[in-house]
Amino acid sequence: MARLVFGLPMLFAAPAIAHEMRPAIADLSFAGDEARLAIDLNLEAAIAGIGPEHDDTEDAPEAAAYDTLRAADPAALAAAFAAFEARFLSMLSVQVDGEAIEPRILDTAIPAVGDTDLARESVLTLAATLPPGADAVTVGWDESLGPLVLRAPGENPDTPYSAYLTEGQTSDAIPVAGAAAQGALAVAWDYLGLGYTHILPKGLDHILFVIGLFLLSARLRPLLWQVTSFTVAHTVTLALGITGVVSISSEIVEPLIAASIVWICVENIFSDRMAAWRPLVVFGFGLLHGLGFAGVLGELGMPQGQFVTALVAFNIGVELGQLTVIAACFLAVGLWFRDKSWYRSLITIPASVAIAMVGAYWFVERVGLV
Repeated sequence: MARLVFGLPMLFAAPAIAHEMRPAIADLSFAGDEARLAIDLNLEAAIAGIGPEHDDTEDAPEAAAYDTLRAADPAALAAAFAAFEARFLSMLSVQVDGEAIEPRILDTAIPAVGDTDLARESVLTLAATLPPGADAVTVGWDESLGPLVLRAPGENPDTPYSAYLTEGQTSDAIPVAGAAAQGALAVAWDYLGLGYTHILPKGLDHILFVIGLFLLSARLRPLLWQVTSFTVAHTVTLALGITGVVSISSEIVEPLIAASIVWICVENIFSDRMAAWRPLVVFGFGLLHGLGFAGVLGELGMPQGQFVTALVAFNIGVELGQLTVIAACFLAVGLWFRDKSWYRSLITIPASVAIAMVGAYWFVERVGLV
């Protein structure tokens, strides 16, 4: 049992943000007889062949190839993409009124190398000539390239079209004259999925924090107090962060999130019951985690015409992800062993020590000391 408890947090010991796979973001626009796509993506991952089955590039068999590309200067990476260009275009689908058209690369914008512990975001600009009388365009790409956030002009400038495409999906038909914004139900479903997957499987640091909350006590009352405090707090800063009312650099937020994991687990080690201040501490840490959620959501963009729907749905998705983590912990150990005399000594303390060590490593890594 002790080996099982130690092993569980080690599943999440990979760096949480260093090489995280993120969806590509494509902006579709129309000018004269051309359709243009500006695609913001992790070009190194695409060239190396790392697909959505990996949440972190370091988990992929192609990790060494990715690291080499990530360390390459813009000219060298552009040369690598030139050799990959034909294959990339074959995985991109652009259709006009049901007929395929051939896009071409206009520009490849690749940033300088920078911090190789972070994914580099390059921008490919593509163009395709529209046939006379073109009515609507659809866009999609191969599922091996991962999810795609597609944005396009709307019929109303205040309500642009936005869609989250997964598993090789193709977009709705987008009229050249301007797309109708997605309906509320479609937006809610997309952003619910984004919120859930940001916790499971991608939110490794958030997962460990929630496990830390669970470990103090498998009883409902203390767990409910903590989860409620955490939920209220991150809901507030998620809303404030995404609306721009509060803005704090991820270079500050991410190390503090790692520190919050350590703090919670150290409390678990030295206390066998919930202190009066624990929900307040959890609330404070929830504010930090909410800013982390806002950073991710801000990168993906929000549909202006369905802003509130998307924000609420994303938050519900986050909550469902957290509840899934808690349910898994309860079914794995709480249901069976919480009344055992050895529960704290063999489960709570060892697991808290292991998770605190992971959080401490992430903290040191995120402040740039390793």
